[in-house]
Amino acid sequence: MQNNGAEPKKDEARPQRTQIMTTKEIAKYLGVHEMTVYRWLKKGVLPGFKIGGRWRSKKDLLDSFLVNKIEEK
Repeated sequence: MQNNGAEPKKDEARPQRTQIMTTKEIAKYLGVHEMTVYRWLKKGVLPGFKIGGRWRSKKDLLDSFLVNKIEEK
């Protein structure tokens, strides 16, 4: 079967997914205690959302947040 350009390639067909992290993963990634992550998420210090009553955050959002914080200084 020829690809006449109408069909997207496999890599182009689906958008790149971002990793969704748990509070435990966020704590390990940031080098802080898990309770600190809970406090920051609840106060809105860190970007996050709840799924099924449990906090989650996208890794790319955390990375952007950290870069912005670094650039503020």
